[in-house]
Amino acid sequence: MMRPRLLSRTYSSRVADIEESKRKAARRAVKDHFDPSLRFIGIGSGTTIKYVVEAIKEAGDTSRICFIPTGYQSRQEIQRVGLVPIALDAIPTGSMIDVAFDGADEVDDELNCVKGGGACLTQEKLVATNAKKFICVADYRKLQPRLLSHWPTIPIEVMPLAVPTVQRALRALGSSNPALREGFVTKAGPIKTDQDFYIIDAPFPRLLTSADVNNGHDGSGKGGQWEVSRLAQQIKQIYGVLEVGLFTGKNGYEVAASGEVGGGQKPVAAYFGMEDGDVVVRDGKSR
Repeated sequence: MMRPRLLSRTYSSRVADIEESKRKAARRAVKDHFDPSLRFIGIGSGTTIKYVVEAIKEAGDTSRICFIPTGYQSRQEIQRVGLVPIALDAIPTGSMIDVAFDGADEVDDELNCVKGGGACLTQEKLVATNAKKFICVADYRKLQPRLLSHWPTIPIEVMPLAVPTVQRALRALGSSNPALREGFVTKAGPIKTDQDFYIIDAPFPRLLTSADVNNGHDGSGKGGQWEVSRLAQQIKQIYGVLEVGLFTGKNGYEVAASGEVGGGQKPVAAYFGMEDGDVVVRDGKSR
C-alpha cells in the first residue's frame, strides 16, 4: 500500500509536470506569433495564460503594445508583469487585434474548442472574433479527438431569469442534466459572469466533427448526437442565451480569405505542451 507522503509527492510531481507543459507550450506559441511591432494583443483567461504574458514580457520591447483582456483574471495577469491593458472598445475604429492568445478546456481534431470553464466565454469569443488570428495554448490533457471526450459539459452564459427556459430547451436538444453553476460556497448562490449573467453547464454525448458527418454520421441531433457547429447554432437560438462555449466555424485566416469582416472563433493554430516535454502544434486548414 502506497504511503500518504509518497502519494502526496506523486501528486505534486504530476502537477509540476502539467505546469511545465503549459509553460513550454506558451513559450513556443509566443516565439512563433509574437512580434514587438504588433499594436494590439488579446490575452485570454485560464491557467495557461500566466505563462503567455511572462513569455511576452521576456520576448522583447512591449512599450507600444496594448493588451486586451477577456476578463478580470486576465487583466490582473497583464498588470502583474507590467504590461498595459485596454478595453476592447478602446481599439480605434477600423483596427483589429493582431493576435489573441487564449487557452481552452478541450480541443478536437478540427480545432473546435470548448471554452468557458472560467466563466469568461463571451469576452473570449469577442476577443477571438476581433483578432486576425487566435492562438490556443494548452496542456496535453486538453487535446482530444472529439469535444466532450474528457471535458464533461458545454458552458452556456444565460440571463438569470431565463435559466428554467434554457434548461428545458437544452433537455429537448438531448442534454441529460443541464445544471446551473454554483459558487464554491453554496449559500453565496450561482456564479455570476462579468455581465452579471449565470452559467449553465450542459452535458451532451461526444460531439461529431464535420469530417464525421462527411463520412456518413448523422449530426442532426437524433438520439442527442450532434455535430459541433450545428449544436452551437441550435443553442445560440434559445431565447435567454447570451453565448455558447463552443468555438467553431472559421478561423481568422479563413475569414480573411473569404472577404468577411472580423476574425474567426477557431484558432489558426493550437499549441499543446505534452507529457514527455515536447510541444505539439496543430495548424488550421488555411494559412
